[in-house]
Amino acid sequence: MAGHNPYLAGATGRCPNCGEGPLFEGFLKVSPTCEACDYDLAKADSGDGPAVFVILIGGFIVAFAALFTEVAYHPPIWVHMVVWLPLTLVVCLGLLRPFKGLMLAAQFSNKASESRHGD
Repeated sequence: MAGHNPYLAGATGRCPNCGEGPLFEGFLKVSPTCEACDYDLAKADSGDGPAVFVILIGGFIVAFAALFTEVAYHPPIWVHMVVWLPLTLVVCLGLLRPFKGLMLAAQFSNKASESRHGD
């Protein structure tokens, strides 16, 4: 597919090379090759980057909302536990796959690969 945006393709879980084939098999496991264009996806590795971004962004959103709620309404602690712990899980899991796709698309767009001392 000519003229596609690799970052948008990665964020939506599609191959950054063609924008059509699935990037993942399962929740976070990267497919070895693209089903549509046979691009080798196995060499891509996002490392811990997506998890770091998700923790920082999700933590900011949930912590701000919890602090605002505490200052404005003073609910009992059990309300915080019932509301904010599940919300933290939902926000972090919801952001993890798109961020991993974005990191892999950034590697693809910048033609990045692992650095090796023997090369």
